[in-house]
Amino acid sequence: MRVEAVAASLSWIPSASVAGLLRRGFDLRLSHYDDPPPDVLADVSDVHALRDADGFRFANVLAAWAEFDGAGRATSAGYLPVSGLVMGSTTVRLGPLGVTFRATSLPTLRPDPELGGDAVRVVQTVGGRTGVPIPRPVPEPPYVQWAAPTVWTTLAVTFRADGTTAVELAGASAFPRHWVYGTDGQLALKSGMTDQDDWEAHSFGARTPWGAHDSPTLVVAAETALEREMSTRVMRGGVCPAIQRLAAGEVLVRQGDPGTALFVLLDGVVTVDVDGTVVAELGPGAVVGERAVLEGGRRTSTLVARTPVRVAVAESSALDLDRLRELAEGHRREVTG
Repeated sequence: MRVEAVAASLSWIPSASVAGLLRRGFDLRLSHYDDPPPDVLADVSDVHALRDADGFRFANVLAAWAEFDGAGRATSAGYLPVSGLVMGSTTVRLGPLGVTFRATSLPTLRPDPELGGDAVRVVQTVGGRTGVPIPRPVPEPPYVQWAAPTVWTTLAVTFRADGTTAVELAGASAFPRHWVYGTDGQLALKSGMTDQDDWEAHSFGARTPWGAHDSPTLVVAAETALEREMSTRVMRGGVCPAIQRLAAGEVLVRQGDPGTALFVLLDGVVTVDVDGTVVAELGPGAVVGERAVLEGGRRTSTLVARTPVRVAVAESSALDLDRLRELAEGHRREVTG
C-alpha cells in the first residue's frame, strides 16, 4: 500500500515582533510586517499564491510517500517532486521606489527515511537568508556579520500502516514566527516564541543545520479559529491595546483575584493552573481571561509565563461579549473534557 501526504510550514513576521535596528526599518516603512497566514492550505498552489502575494517569508513544503507491505511493515519512502523550499523576497521601499532583494536559498536537507515496523518518518529542512544585509556584532568568530542570519524549519511526517499521519516541527530558527499545517491542510502547530536577539547572535555558519546544529523549538497547538478572530478584533479595533511583558516565571493573573481585562498572547507560552494543577499550556494567538470578564470579575485560573511573554491587554468595554461567551464555552469544554 502506498500512502502520500503533504504538510507545510509558513514563516512570517508578525506586527511589532522585531526590535532594535530591524524595528526602525519597519517603523519607517522600508519593509513591512506580514498579515497572519490563512487557517487552511487546500494544496501546494495556495502556498505559491501566497508567495506571489508576498504573504510570508519562506515555506517548507514536505510532500512525501511511504510504502507498506501486506503485513503492514514499512518498506520504503521518498519525496514527491513538489517537496522543498518556497522562498519569498524582500522589498525595501525608499520613498516612492521599491527595491526587491532576492533571497539566498540553502540546499534542502533530507536524511534517509526512518523505517521502523509499521511506521516510517521522513524529515526535511529548508531555509536561507534574505538578500538585505543586517550588519551586527556576534559573540563568536568572526565577531561581526554582514549577511542576514539564517532562517529555517525542519518538518517531519510520520506515516503509519493504517494510513494515518502525524506532523511535527522538529527544529526551527528562533525567528521569525513558524506556523505548521497538517496533512489535512489545517493549521495545527505554532512555534511558541520568537527570539530576535538569539537569532541575530547565533544563526549563521556552523550554528545552523547546514553546519552542525539544528535548534529544537518550543511548539504549541494552534488556537481555535474563533480565538484568531477575537485576537484580530482586539489588535485592529478602534482602541489600541496596552502591551505587557513578563519574564519567565512571572504571574500574569492569580486565581481568585479581581480582573476585567482580556489578554491576547502575542509571543511566548503561559501555563494555566486551576486549583494547583496545570491544565494547559497556551501559545501565541491564544485569548485568555474571558471567564472573569463574563462571570463576575474574578479570575478562574492562575496564568504563569513559562517563557518570556508579550501580551496585549484589552478592557471589557472594547469587546464583543456575544463572541466572548462563545469562546468561554469552548474553553470550558476543553478544561472539563
